[in-house]
Amino acid sequence: MSLKRSRKPEPEEARDPARVRAKALALLARREHSAQELRSKLLERGYESTAVEAVLSSLQGQTLLSDARFVQEFVAARVRRGSGPLKIRAELQGRGVAGELMEKAVAGLKAASAQGAEAARRKRFGTDLPKDMAERARQARFLQQRGFSMEDIRKALKGDLED
Repeated sequence: MSLKRSRKPEPEEARDPARVRAKALALLARREHSAQELRSKLLERGYESTAVEAVLSSLQGQTLLSDARFVQEFVAARVRRGSGPLKIRAELQGRGVAGELMEKAVAGLKAASAQGAEAARRKRFGTDLPKDMAERARQARFLQQRGFSMEDIRKALKGDLED
């Protein structure tokens, strides 16, 4: 079974905004991308940076490419997976999302973060709270890897989510 490799565009294709736009739209049809993510993918595929920048600007002007929409969908998907605000913030930074958009999205998560930690703990370990320190530490490490704050982890492990 061979993997299909995308070929590098010819030099005239690499400069052609219509070809760059078609590739960008094909990538956006699969899922939302941040502007930096889409830029990286197009440049990686061999398209010229001037054509890529022009196409990205055009797509943003037509709201076909929106970092705000990307952040909204990305955060919702990560919350469904059980990720915490710290991990989500780090992933958004890695995808080149502007600080203001990222902080706004993460701030909205902080209110329900303790409940998210509790839900992730229950899904993985069941409803019973840990009985000994070793089990408590194991569950705390799991929640920390998921991106929850120590305060949220403490609440989830003690079962006092009313605070």
